[in-house]
Formats: sequence, C-alpha cells, structure tokens
Amino acid sequence: MGVNGTQNAANDDVVVAEKFQMSDLIHKEDWLSIWGAFLLIAVAAIGVISGSYVFKGGKFGKWGDAETGSIMQFFNGSETCVKTWSGILLTMVALAVIFVISNKLMGKDWKKYLAAFAGVFALTAVVRLISAQVVFSKYLEYAFWALIIGLVISNLLKVPNWLKPAIQTEFYIKTGLVLMGASVLFSNIQKFGLYGLGIAWLVTPIVIIFMWILGIKVLKMQNKPMVMTIAAATSVCGTSAAIATAAACRAKKTDLTFAVGISLIFTVIMMVTMPLFCKVIAMDPMVGGAWIGGTVDSTGAVVLAGNALGELAGQVAALVKMIQNILIGFIAFAVAIFFTTKVDKTAGQTVGASEIWHRFPKFILGFVGASLIFSFVMQNTIGVEATDTILSNLKEFQTWCFALAFTCIGLETNFKEMAEQFQGGKPFVLYIVGQTFNLVLTFVVAWLLLSGRIFPVPNIMV
Repeated sequence: MGVNGTQNAANDDVVVAEKFQMSDLIHKEDWLSIWGAFLLIAVAAIGVISGSYVFKGGKFGKWGDAETGSIMQFFNGSETCVKTWSGILLTMVALAVIFVISNKLMGKDWKKYLAAFAGVFALTAVVRLISAQVVFSKYLEYAFWALIIGLVISNLLKVPNWLKPAIQTEFYIKTGLVLMGASVLFSNIQKFGLYGLGIAWLVTPIVIIFMWILGIKVLKMQNKPMVMTIAAATSVCGTSAAIATAAACRAKKTDLTFAVGISLIFTVIMMVTMPLFCKVIAMDPMVGGAWIGGTVDSTGAVVLAGNALGELAGQVAALVKMIQNILIGFIAFAVAIFFTTKVDKTAGQTVGASEIWHRFPKFILGFVGASLIFSFVMQNTIGVEATDTILSNLKEFQTWCFALAFTCIGLETNFKEMAEQFQGGKPFVLYIVGQTFNLVLTFVVAWLLLSGRIFPVPNIMV
C-alpha cells in the first residue's frame, strides 16, 4: 500500500516515499485524503449544529423477505425508491467533488477520472445492493462481494481502459480511514474502564508480536508486510486494521486481499460457532461477550454474535470491540516506525526523525486527529447526542469509501499474482495458529477480569 501517494515502484503495488515539501499539503494523496475527509466532516457537522440541512450518506435498506420487501422497492418509483436513490446520488456527488478536485490538484486528468469514477461508483452500488439482501447482510459483508465482483471482472473478463483512472485503491482507503477516526471515541473507554483496556489493549499487541515471530522466525515467511497485515487483521478488527496496517508497512494489494479475504471467511465461521460454544459450556454472558468482542473481526458480526448470548453480552462485546478499534491508528503508527527503522533499514543506514517523517503515512494523522477532535472537543461542546448524529450521518460516506476501495482491489488483483503470495500455505498457517492463540489468550484475560473470581464484576448496563 502507499505511503505518501508518490510514484509507484516497478511492480506498481508499493509506493516509494519522497522528501516532504510544503506543496505536498495540496498535491499529495495522503494530505488530500485528510482535507477531503475533513471537508465532509465539516459539512455534516455544520448541518447538525445549525439545524438548517441534513448531509447524510445514502444506502440501500435490507431486502429479501416478507418483512423487508423485495429488491423492486428500489426501482418502482415509490417513496422508498426516491429516498434511497436521492441519498445515494448525494453520496456520489459529494465523493466525486472531493476526489475530482484532489485528482486535479495531483496533476491528473480530472475529466477522465470523473467518467471513470461514475463507472466504479455504479459497480460499487451493485455490490452494496447485493450485500443488503437479508441473508447476505448477516453473514457476508460488502467487502466480500466487492472483491468477488472485481475479481471476476479482472480475471475472467477485462477491465476497460476508461475505468482505470478511478481505480485508486489507496486514496479511497485513506479517506475512509480518516472518516472512521471520527467515530473512534475515547469515551468508550470510560464505559468499561480498565476491564475493556485489559481485554482489548493488553491482548492485541501480544498477538501481533506472537504472529510476527511465528511468521518470520518459525514459518520463515519472506513477505514481511504480509505477515504484519495478517497479524493486524487477526488481532484488532479485521478489514479496517488490515488496510491501515497495509498502508503503514507498504504491503502489496495481493497481501491485503488475502488478509481481508481470510478474515471475512473466519468472521462468518466465528460469529456462528462462538455463541453456540458459549451456550454449550454455559459460559458467563459477560465473559462470553468480551471473548467475542476481542476476537471476532467485524464490528457488525460482533454485535450479532454478542446479542445471541443476550443483551448484557451484546453490550460487552460491542464495548470491547469499540475500545479495540481505538488502537487502529496507534498500531499503524507503530508499524510505520518499526518498518522504517528496522525492517526496511539497509545495512549501515542511519534512520533519523526526518526519515521517519518522510516515510510515515500522513493520513494516520488525520485518523488520530479526527478521533481526538470528536472525543474531546465535539462531545464537550455540542454534546453527545449531536455528536452521535454527526457520526451517524457520516457513517455511510466512510462505508462507500471502503466499498470503492475493495471494488478496486478486486479489479486490480490477478489470481496468478495471489497464488504466488501463498508460499506453500504459510499465510494460512499463520492466520490459523495466530487466531487460535488470540482466542485462547482473549478468553483467559476475559475470564480473569470478568468472572468475579478475582475482580469485582463491573456494571455496564445502561
């Protein structure tokens, strides 16, 4: 993945860092992703604070059964149809504005980009429509369908040349991550205190270190960025952590595709089997909820699996996952420094603070900055309710950015290239062993903290 949005390396997968200049602030992808995301945040915030308009991302509602209705509700001219498409059109126009202006500032042909963006967005809309089907929405996220559809087009058909200018995976990822930073609130820590920190923040770095040693020292994997990306996907929160870490360690798109793919597959398996296992052994709901929250990768899957054990378990699972999500920016920051000073450092090379700054993925500053602003400024000035409304309105813009990114990953990925990354099945072994270690360690810590045998059980019901 990219670092500063600079010129591509020979393989067109990894990006080479250049020396920072003040002009980078308005010409480089990392910085433009921050300004674009902050513009969306500002427009949404002003609308809520002033009460004069609503700036909210659109989406398809669930469909596919007697309760939700059929897919035709989005095409029959009804009130639901008009509301759905007007929201999606607003989303497309808003994203097109920031990405077209950014491409112009980066010196690219904005007219070709605009036409291509319309095509990629339309393809992504198909992805999101499919993923909104009732059954699919429970078990398979939009990322799965985006990858599948993109892979089919790139491997069985052919990606048309006119579409290629808008295949800007890193740009969409970075913008989505900055938007996501706004929703990562430190106030969530207060709801669960040291219990949540112990489960989410103690286990996560231990699992990452364990998987790094396993991949590099034991399995002898040569692709170090892939090892780190899989480790982050396993230990933090799957998709979001994988894409942030991949950018920080300059992983290839095929590395990210594998990490996200295996994470999505096991998310479905774990969200179904873990609640059943908890019920079979009569596990305490609070312990079970924390165990699920700390190990199941997708936030949506965590909520579903936790609520399968009851309301208390559902709240605990959601809180643990939200506290764990706060780590995304810090993990990416640490990985960027580690790879700059240790992994990518050549013999005899001295790496100082200036080189770390040059190599550091600047969009992470936007992620952390948005988190700090909403955690300590917005909530304390306009109140929790208004802040939540802003975040709710912004949520779909973030989702569309990620969906665009995964569609592009599929369009860029070749099965032959992916097969070369498997290294005799070592990435599978790394994930399976790492996830097993994660499951065991998280359960032990959750039991120690929440079983009531050692520490008093917290009261988190609200």
